Amino acid sequence: MQAKNHLQDLSVDRIRADLEHICGEIPTRLAGTPAGRKMAEFAHAQLTAAGAQSRIESFPGLVSFPEETQFSVLGDKAYDIAAYTLGHSVPTSAAGITAELIFIGSGGYEDYAGKDVTGKIVLLELSYHPGRHEKQRIAAEQGAVGCAMMNWGPDDNPVLPYGSVKPAWGNPTPEALKTEMATLPCVGISREQGIKLKGLCAQAPVRVTLRAKVDNAWKEVHIVCGEIEPGLQSPSSKDFVIAGGHADSWYGPQATDNAAGSACLLELARFFNKHRKLLRRGVHFGFWTGHETGTMVGSTWYVDQHWDNLREHGVAYLQIDQPCCAGTSRWGSVSNSELRDMQESLDAALMPEMDRSWRRTVKIGDASFYGVGVPMMSAQTIFTQEELKRTANAGLGWWHHSIENTPDKVDFNQMGMHIRAFAAYLFELCTAVILPNRFRHVAKEIEVRLQTLAIAGKIVGLDSALDAAKAFSILAEKFDRKLDQIVDGGSAERHEQFVNDTLKKLSRILLPVVGTTKDAYTHDTYSFTPQTTVLPGLYETPELEKLEGEAKWSLQTKLRRERNRVVDAINEASERMRACMDL
Repeated sequence: MQAKNHLQDLSVDRIRADLEHICGEIPTRLAGTPAGRKMAEFAHAQLTAAGAQSRIESFPGLVSFPEETQFSVLGDKAYDIAAYTLGHSVPTSAAGITAELIFIGSGGYEDYAGKDVTGKIVLLELSYHPGRHEKQRIAAEQGAVGCAMMNWGPDDNPVLPYGSVKPAWGNPTPEALKTEMATLPCVGISREQGIKLKGLCAQAPVRVTLRAKVDNAWKEVHIVCGEIEPGLQSPSSKDFVIAGGHADSWYGPQATDNAAGSACLLELARFFNKHRKLLRRGVHFGFWTGHETGTMVGSTWYVDQHWDNLREHGVAYLQIDQPCCAGTSRWGSVSNSELRDMQESLDAALMPEMDRSWRRTVKIGDASFYGVGVPMMSAQTIFTQEELKRTANAGLGWWHHSIENTPDKVDFNQMGMHIRAFAAYLFELCTAVILPNRFRHVAKEIEVRLQTLAIAGKIVGLDSALDAAKAFSILAEKFDRKLDQIVDGGSAERHEQFVNDTLKKLSRILLPVVGTTKDAYTHDTYSFTPQTTVLPGLYETPELEKLEGEAKWSLQTKLRRERNRVVDAINEASERMRACMDL
C-alpha cells in the first residue's frame, strides 16, 4: 500500500475543529439561504488555505423549504399529530385533504399487492428500501392522494423526520417538470405516532386530514470546487479523482449529515497538497449543495458543466457522506465493481482485524457520475443487523434527518480509521502507474443477471445476449490477468497512457448500461426501483409472461431495444479489451 508511510500526517483534531465550527457557526445549511452561502465561503476559504485552487460556483437551483404542520386523526377520538412537510411535497390548502388512511409498509411495489389505495392516504415506513422519492412516486402511481411517512428508530422515537420526495434527479428539464416532479402532499411523522396509527388501521378504518406547507422555489445556490494538481509529470497528469460530499443540510447542526463529511474533505485537501509531489493524477474536491432540498442539484450541475473534462480525464469519484455514525461497529465499503479489488485490498491492509463487507453500489446519494461513466466508491462504519432490527432499519442512526443530529452523534474514536481509508483510496488512484480498475466482476454481474432473465427474455433475444455475456466474462478474466502482468512485469510506464485510456473508456461504456435505464446524458428518478438490479433497463423482463396484447407487444419492443443496448456495450468493451491485450 503506497500511502502507508504518509497516513500519519492526517489529523483527527483538525477534522474535529472544522466539524465543531460548522455545527456551531453555520447550523441549518439549507441550499439557497444565507447560511448555505456562508458554508460555501467557509469551505472555499479552507480549501484555499490548504493549497487548493478553489472557487465558488453559483447557479439557479430548484430547492424546497418545508414547514412544520399537522396531521389529524378524525372520529370520536380525534387528535392532532405534529408533522413536518417533506421537501418538494405538493402543498395543500389550510384545510388539507381528508381521506382514509391505509398502512402499506415500506412502500415498494410488493407492499401494494392485494391493496387498493385509490383515493387514500398511505402510511409508510421511512426506510431506504425504497427511498422517500420512490415511495412517493409509487404511491401516486398506485392511486394514493397523499403520504405520511413514519420515522425510523425505536418504536418510541418521538423525533420528526426531514426529507425530500422530489423524484427528478438534479434541476428538472422541461420534460421532467411535467413527468418527474412530486405529485402528492407528503409529511413526515414520528415513529412513536406512526406505530400508534398502524395499530389503529389494523383495528378499523381510520380517516385523517393531511396538511402540507412548503415553499418550492428556484434560488441561487452554491457549490465549492477545488483542485490539487499532481506534482509528477506523466501521461496521466491531466487525469484526476473527485472527492466530494454535500455541504448543505436540513435544519439543525446535522453533524453526521454532512458536517463530518465536509470536515473530512478539508483534511484530505491539506493531506494531498502536502504530498502533491508524489501524485501522478490530481484530486478535485466538490462540496455539493441541493443534496436533499433539491435532489442532487449541485453534483448534477457539476457533471453537466464539467462534462468534457470528466469524460476525458475523470478517473473515479469518492463520496464522503455521514462517516463515523455513533454506535456503528462494522466496516462497510461500496463501489462500482471495477473498483472492488482495489477497495477490498486496501480495507484488508488498513483494518485486518475488523469485521468488513463490500457491496456493489447503486445510484444513490450524489452519485451523479454514472452517465459520464466515472465509477464511484464510498465507505463508512455501519450498524450490525441486530442493531438495525431494533431501530426499524435506521442505517444512518435514529437521529438522521432530524434536529437531534448533534456533534455527539459523531464517533471520533473511529474518525482516524475513516480518514486513513479515504486517503488510501485516493492515494492509490492518484499514484498508481496503471489504474487499479478491473472488470471481471462487472462482466460476471452482467452474465449472472442475463442468466436470471434469459428464459423470460428469450422472446426479446436475451438468450443470445447471454452467450455474448459469457464470452465477455471469459475475456474480462484474461484482460485482468494481462493488466496484472503489465504491472508486475515492469512495462507499466511504457504502456501507461494506452492502458489507462482503455480502462477509463471501459467504464464510460459499461457503467451507464449496468447501472441506469437512461442514456449517458440524463438521469433516472431518484431511488428508481429498477436500479436495485444490474442492467436495470431489463428490469421488466419477467412481466412479459404476465401480459397480453398491446401491453406485451409494446414491452417487447422496449426490452428488445434495451437488449441491443446491452449487447452493443458488451461488444464495444470486448473490442477495447482485445486491443489492449495485444500489447
